[in-house]
Amino acid sequence: MWSRLVCRWLAAVVNSPVPYVAAANVACSKGVAAMGVYVNDQLAYKVAGAKLNTPLTLSPGNQKTTVQEWDNCGGSSTKQVLITVGGTNAKTISNLQAISGWNQWGELAPVYGICDAPCNGQVNWSMAQHNSAVSLSGDSTQFNLGGTTPYSDVLWSNPVIGQGNLQGLNDPNHLLLPALHNFTLDTYAYVTNLSVTQSLEFDVNWYMNGVGMEWGTQCNHLADGAWDIWDNVNAKWFSSGVPCVLNNGAWNHVVLQVQREPNNDLLYQTITVNGVVNNINQAVAPFPVPSGWYGMTVNYQMDGNSKQTAYTTYLDKANFTYW
Repeated sequence: MWSRLVCRWLAAVVNSPVPYVAAANVACSKGVAAMGVYVNDQLAYKVAGAKLNTPLTLSPGNQKTTVQEWDNCGGSSTKQVLITVGGTNAKTISNLQAISGWNQWGELAPVYGICDAPCNGQVNWSMAQHNSAVSLSGDSTQFNLGGTTPYSDVLWSNPVIGQGNLQGLNDPNHLLLPALHNFTLDTYAYVTNLSVTQSLEFDVNWYMNGVGMEWGTQCNHLADGAWDIWDNVNAKWFSSGVPCVLNNGAWNHVVLQVQREPNNDLLYQTITVNGVVNNINQAVAPFPVPSGWYGMTVNYQMDGNSKQTAYTTYLDKANFTYW
């Protein structure tokens, strides 16, 4: 039985209670009998009729929810809604791609030493904010990489909390950062030419009291073809075992959920790409940093291929949630 189910929800990262709004149109001449919401495969709410509008109290973390309709002809349809529920004190920095404070450097292969522009032309780059031509929100940012030295990279970094922050989150009394344990980076990435895109990297970094943490994740497209995660202690990448599958010439929705453990280990929880949730559940140890470092950064990096072929990507609707 043909049916159409339309759902509306706030965002991939939400606070509880979570509002569910949905409506169903069906070919059944007798109409829709009922609608409901399942949370992790358990029925949490059901109502008669073809419309649903209810808030549900959900536990913090990743939740698989499904909206379902049942018609009076024996038919049914579902719509899966994958969300991350923040804690009661969860805060979000929205549209990271469009805010001020982005720093940028080249990283020259093979030692990947940091260099400032123009890096003798060996690696070059540019960044253009407030783009509306290729955009979901009308305010995307364009990132470009080029140069002459193969496998060289470009790193963009924004200090979202602590030192160097331009968003009013300097945390001078060191009260905010010590209380944070959960982080979600939710962004859309547009890939213009996947065939020359060596790797795209998305990082969340945390520094305090001589302890450093880098939740590094990269879509290692032209190498092992997997989502790699960063080993802080040995300073190297290793495969998460999750294939990296991105859409070419299109937007890709990437959501990274990570956690700081009580002993400061880094837990990689999930990588969600275009609605597919991949459970990682891999913990790694932190690494030492200078005691004066304090804050958090969000990084985006583009890697060059074997010919350092120039290419372009875009980020949009990039949100960083912490609690």
